[in-house]
Amino acid sequence: MASILQQLQSKAVQASKCASKQGCTYYKQMMEKNQQYVQHPPTMEKCKELSKQLFYTRMASIPGRNEAFWKEIEGLKHMAKNKSELKIEDAGIAALFGLELYALFCIGEIVGRGFTITGYKA
Repeated sequence: MASILQQLQSKAVQASKCASKQGCTYYKQMMEKNQQYVQHPPTMEKCKELSKQLFYTRMASIPGRNEAFWKEIEGLKHMAKNKSELKIEDAGIAALFGLELYALFCIGEIVGRGFTITGYKA
């Protein structure tokens, strides 16, 4: 048992060394590639300013998204009125979308219960 524990420990040490070595390289490459997005100097004030800019930019986009939402609703109303013009492809896409939503809700329930199917933990 002790030898298995030592083997696992040595493998864990090797894996962490490898991950730290490659992680640093990945971090450096990523930062070099995305240097144009870094604000200088990186201070808390600059972070707060960027955070406010993001928040208010998102708030300013709400009317446009609201308008797009109502256009989609109008399109759905039009399709509901003209069911005879509905193509089988559109019905299939809608059915697949509904099935995907149902599956995501089911998976969310399973995750919420702690990855148990019945909710019972032994």
